[in-house]
Amino acid sequence: MNKVMLVTGASRGIGAEIAKLAGRSGYRVGVNYHRSESAARAVADEIRGAGGASLVLKADVGQLDQVVRMFGELDAAFGKLDVLVNNAGVVAAFRVDASDGTNVADVFRSNMLSAFYCAREAVRRMSTRQGGRGGVIVNMSSVAARTGGLADSVAYAASKGAMDSFTIGLAKEVGREGIRVNAIRPGLIATNIHDPYGGLEQMEKLAKAAVPLGRSGSAREIAEAALWLASDAASYVHGTLIDVAGGR
Repeated sequence: MNKVMLVTGASRGIGAEIAKLAGRSGYRVGVNYHRSESAARAVADEIRGAGGASLVLKADVGQLDQVVRMFGELDAAFGKLDVLVNNAGVVAAFRVDASDGTNVADVFRSNMLSAFYCAREAVRRMSTRQGGRGGVIVNMSSVAARTGGLADSVAYAASKGAMDSFTIGLAKEVGREGIRVNAIRPGLIATNIHDPYGGLEQMEKLAKAAVPLGRSGSAREIAEAALWLASDAASYVHGTLIDVAGGR
């Protein structure tokens, strides 16, 4: 295959599983991280250990200058991008009346502006209108976009609602330029993202009570959906928000 995939926020959790599955599927994988260098290198090493190719890319994808630099490094190592997975993001555990102008801005910068900036660079490379060969963008949203999220997570839910709108709008903008754009909306997934809400034990209790399938999901289940959206098997799937949430 030798296609190139960039996964943002790929040092752990869902992003790490997507990167590792992509590597096993034949992609050359850009493993982006912001702070967790050792974890990102472990993901990249696992990809290489399985016979794949990977590149560790440090960047705060909520900062445009760092995104531009990261894409340049990826170009130099692997060539033109085929698939972008906008996975980087943070949760928010504060009430609206506890927002201070910084915390809510940080949530939107990490969850939404990061995807916008990375999509900008991806479209410039993928668009047939700009000499590219097409490509795929997969955005990581959340069922919180339609449920309003867990307690004290309005900022997070709002940022994911923006991600949904961004996905639909971008799909309309670049669909005729060879670029497919979709989003995955995970539900309660067993990763450390739930630490601000009591950790995995509390999350599992909530999943048993609130999820029709009666359990949480795994990062691997989200990764499988992401790789399917990136593949030719999903060639007519565009501008779609796919819930992977156990019926929640």
